[in-house]
Amino acid sequence: MLTAIVGINWGDEGKGRMVDLLSEQYDVICRYQGGNNAGHTVVNERGKFILNLLPSGILRQETVNVMGVGMVIDVEHLFHEVQRLRDAGIEITPAHLKISDKATICMPYHKLLDVLEEERLADKKFGSTRRGIAPVYADKYYKKSIRMGDLLTPEILPEKLKDIVEWKNLTIERGYGHEPIKAEDMLDWLTQYGMAFKDYICDVTEYLNGAIAAGKNVMFEAQLGALRDIDYGIFPYTSSSSSIAGYAPIGAGIPGCKLDQSIGIIKAYSSCVGEGPFTCELFGEDGDKLREAGGEYGAATGRPRRVGGFDVLASRYGVETQGATSLALTKLDVLSYLDEIPVCVGYTYEGQPLDAFPTGLKLAKAQPVYETVPGWGCDISGCRSFDELPAAARDYVRRIEKAVGCPIRYVSVGAEREAYIKLF
Repeated sequence: MLTAIVGINWGDEGKGRMVDLLSEQYDVICRYQGGNNAGHTVVNERGKFILNLLPSGILRQETVNVMGVGMVIDVEHLFHEVQRLRDAGIEITPAHLKISDKATICMPYHKLLDVLEEERLADKKFGSTRRGIAPVYADKYYKKSIRMGDLLTPEILPEKLKDIVEWKNLTIERGYGHEPIKAEDMLDWLTQYGMAFKDYICDVTEYLNGAIAAGKNVMFEAQLGALRDIDYGIFPYTSSSSSIAGYAPIGAGIPGCKLDQSIGIIKAYSSCVGEGPFTCELFGEDGDKLREAGGEYGAATGRPRRVGGFDVLASRYGVETQGATSLALTKLDVLSYLDEIPVCVGYTYEGQPLDAFPTGLKLAKAQPVYETVPGWGCDISGCRSFDELPAAARDYVRRIEKAVGCPIRYVSVGAEREAYIKLF
């Protein structure tokens, strides 16, 4: 069984929580794109963990976790992330974690360039996490990057870094007017942080093909959501990688394989970190109360998330883009404080209704159409079957299911691993 766990909206839907839960059924968990520019929060019997780079299956010792070809890896961040888990008593070994030799390394100069460009843009900034993601993906396609496999042949690094740094300083020093970077500093950084993972680097294509041939179940874990995809998202306010399910086998390292299912993760309301159009956004007291109720602050950055009611148009688009075969609805319990629940049922543009999720100017100027539905006004975190939910909560779940055209298989009613309801 090859399954992708993907975000339906702007990211932060609760993918890490669901990967941790569902990973019990899988032998191998793969991250296939992105870097440490987003976080997956997992709460289990060992505590609360925020994972930026490591697959969320890393918290189950019996799984093998793969960092795929399509990832960009800040080895300094990875070094500290691994150490935090080890400090919490979680064992991480080369048998438990495998890193693709073809994955790209996010270097310190990528983070520097990210910061310099955001500061240059000022009030026109993209809302970058300033962790170097766009610059490192740009260099990957420039074919001027360091890959994890290069750490296995350290004799080539000095000359390779010298050429890249010379090229980078044309922009850093002569473009932005910043002091130049030094190749020896970059080599020292790679030696300090990257070499710690030499034993973890391998040909993950060979490993994954072998696992599939042996009948292993493989899960692909996405970062961010459909609306942050570089091609299908709210461009240019997107990430720089492909977060859709169709890319999962490619980014993991097995491009010849096909998915058996795509499980879309969707939140019971909407949230969004960063800049860009967010049509359903709630402001003032309504937005503040929802943000606090849901603890809506970025796991990677701590930034307050923008929030809104469930967005039917955006969610339907996300379901279609992800090819979702079923859904997991998260954070339903957060809405328990509301007597009436706001739902964004559509958009208008220049006074005319929109039938589909728009792009470009139409999206930038779209206005939300809101309706309210009855709330349930009680704690549902203890419910473990659909029938235990109040009638209004059941109606809300079915309304979402019908609106987006995809069956809801799981409903999360709390952050803990076991706080969920399985519908089928």
